[in-house]
Amino acid sequence: MKKQSRKAYWIGFGVVVALLGVAPLVLPEFWRRFLTEILIWGLLAMSSDLLIGYTGMISFGHSAFFGLGMYGAAAALLTVSPPNLWLAVGYGLVGAAGVALFVAYFSTRLRDIYFAITTLIFSQIFYVIIFTWTDVTGGENGLTFRRPALSIPWIYATPFTNETLHWFVLAVVTASYLVLRRITQSPFGMVLQSIRENEGRTRAIGYPVERYKVAAVMLSGVFAGLAGVLYAIQNRFAAPDFVYFLVSGETVIFNVMGGIGTLVGPIVGAGFFLLLREAFSRFFTEYYLIPVGIIFIAMVIFMPRGLLGFGRSWLNR
Repeated sequence: MKKQSRKAYWIGFGVVVALLGVAPLVLPEFWRRFLTEILIWGLLAMSSDLLIGYTGMISFGHSAFFGLGMYGAAAALLTVSPPNLWLAVGYGLVGAAGVALFVAYFSTRLRDIYFAITTLIFSQIFYVIIFTWTDVTGGENGLTFRRPALSIPWIYATPFTNETLHWFVLAVVTASYLVLRRITQSPFGMVLQSIRENEGRTRAIGYPVERYKVAAVMLSGVFAGLAGVLYAIQNRFAAPDFVYFLVSGETVIFNVMGGIGTLVGPIVGAGFFLLLREAFSRFFTEYYLIPVGIIFIAMVIFMPRGLLGFGRSWLNR
């Protein structure tokens, strides 16, 4: 039975990836770009699920990791000529990892709401620094830059098209999902889940809980930074708005809507939320968040396990 379910899982996974790969060939320009953005925001939400769903730590600092990934990529693309894709990825990941380590060192000493508030404070500190350090970050106007070419170093290089950019993002998000899935199913991931269930007992049996939490925050921050790099490459700008704590709040909402502790659920939640926002903004203009908020409250009450959990329950009836 386990073999059959695993086989069905991988078949379903392959079908979904194939459909996402074909989508840019048939979708209009707007929806092609929109789908690419859903994948990027889904990666950000998936990175936070490592903390929220698997370690039991609610973080409001992911906007800092995402934003520093954007600004790290921007730094590489503005200082190196011609712009280099892999250097941008490297700068973004290093920037996000450095900030994640700094935040983790202080915030993981705290638990529950105190951890959440501390990460929110750190995200606001980085927002203020980026907003006010105009000479380096561009301040309120942010930074704009050229999109790098899709390249294999010293072998191949070609400019990104809308289709190849989508496929590149899809490949990165798919690889990130597989890596995160492997992490959560590894002995390391089992310890994180043990911390989520009972931190005191995990510490009592000899695991260095603080080190595991620091590692979890760093891993989560790196993948959030990777999402920031992808967003910067797609949109060719970096702005302080993406470091603001509201981005972290939306990331938590993606997790709740899709299903916490599933990795796939946050991607589904990101897509659902962004579709709702797009649909309602066309009819309610500046008041679009009112119906979105009502739907979110209803989902929390009637679908506490999110869209993925609801779908699984419905299929198993």
